[in-house]
Amino acid sequence: MRRTGGHGGGPADVEEMLDELYGLPPSAFVPRREELAAAARSAGRADDARRLRAARRPPLAAWAANLLRRSRPEEAERFLELGRALREAYTGLDAASMKELSAQRRRLVTQLTRQAAGLARDAGHPLSDAVQRDVETTLHAVLADAEAADRWATGRLEKALTPPSEFPAGAGGTAPPARSAPGEAQRPARRTPERASRKKDELAERRRERQQRLERARAEAEATEERLGGRRTERAEAEEALRAARDRERAAGEDVARAERDLARAEEHLRSAREELARAEEIREEAEGRDRSASDALEQAERAAAEAAREVRRLSPRAR
Repeated sequence: MRRTGGHGGGPADVEEMLDELYGLPPSAFVPRREELAAAARSAGRADDARRLRAARRPPLAAWAANLLRRSRPEEAERFLELGRALREAYTGLDAASMKELSAQRRRLVTQLTRQAAGLARDAGHPLSDAVQRDVETTLHAVLADAEAADRWATGRLEKALTPPSEFPAGAGGTAPPARSAPGEAQRPARRTPERASRKKDELAERRRERQQRLERARAEAEATEERLGGRRTERAEAEEALRAARDRERAAGEDVARAERDLARAEEHLRSAREELARAEEIREEAEGRDRSASDALEQAERAAAEAAREVRRLSPRAR
């Protein structure tokens, strides 16, 4: 959705600023618009400031439609192409073909509406049923009306869109009636065999062209529905992976809590063991002191006993 041009095509380009604005959620639109307009005015770009101030904040439905356009550019382009094919095919379709094509279109619009609602919910702005209906109506308008398609293609819708009344939106739509020139009903047509044959050939060629356009539109609708089915499968797989990741995170958290509790108990046990070791060391030191004292006393006693024995031998009569 980026554009170049304007004042040098730099990062302050007004088109880029407008793209930024319409990519914001509605609650952030006005504050950012005022900030950007003030910056443009301070830079001497009065025209850009006026364009920015003229930008209208989109309601939630228009914002969700813009979000769908910006977040799914490839699907949006295919949707726009389908709208062009439908508008081309509509003019000459018979009632049965129009009924079938309208049913396909309604299913596709419903799927894209759900996708837009999912994107809005993921962005923190869930859509009510009424807002989702406005999104659905806007997408019908994009398919039915070239001007509406061009406005949605910019990603800058300022309001929800409404399809033209002459373009059927339901399964019961029929091809528009053939138009007659003024006065044609009053004048009987005069046809020569050659002219009738040429008209018949032209009618057959138009029918072939319409059938080809119809087949292309149907093929594109089916391909788009298939792609949407793939996106839904991817979303389901992503949700399952998210649930598994959350379960794993929860289990890991429980393991950490248990480990922390075990660590606390181990630290307490370590403190107790260290205190017991300190007490044992004190007892050992006291015992060692007593052992040294007893050893010294024993040594002194042994010396005294030896001295006494010598004295006894000296004084004994035999010694004389």
